[in-house]
Amino acid sequence: MPDRGCRGRAPVIYRAPVLEIPILRLDPDLPLPAYATEGDAGADLVARDNVVLAPRGGRALVATGAAIAIPEGYAGFVQPRSGLALNHGVTCLNTPGLIDSGYRGELKVLLVNTDPETPFHVVRGERIAQLVIQRVEHCRFALVDELPPSSRGEGGFGSTGR
Repeated sequence: MPDRGCRGRAPVIYRAPVLEIPILRLDPDLPLPAYATEGDAGADLVARDNVVLAPRGGRALVATGAAIAIPEGYAGFVQPRSGLALNHGVTCLNTPGLIDSGYRGELKVLLVNTDPETPFHVVRGERIAQLVIQRVEHCRFALVDELPPSSRGEGGFGSTGR
């Protein structure tokens, strides 16, 4: 007999509302950002151009062929693809790359090759990064004479252990 959760009822599957993001296709031959599988947090971004990243820190700003309009109260965060990092030592240099809601230019990804010996060839249309859209809060910074105490205090950069 299947597990029916609490009190014998079928489990309820929650689906979050979908945020609509206006997108402008700048290159008709490239796919738009898309989620590889249902439930993914990041939508794949692809390379607009062929680029060679030299070993030992070679880097390039790689266009994606798309521009978006992120609503106010949200931001985009460009994250590396784990497979590129693991298999080739290629990652995003400024991780996460921040896309503010007011930006309307082409999405670009700053890639770096950390491999000590092998150049990496970015191929047009290849998935190079992931875009995560998140709600962000605006703050008002209140000047005070002293911060309230905490158990951590001023400890940082490894202060809690290895």
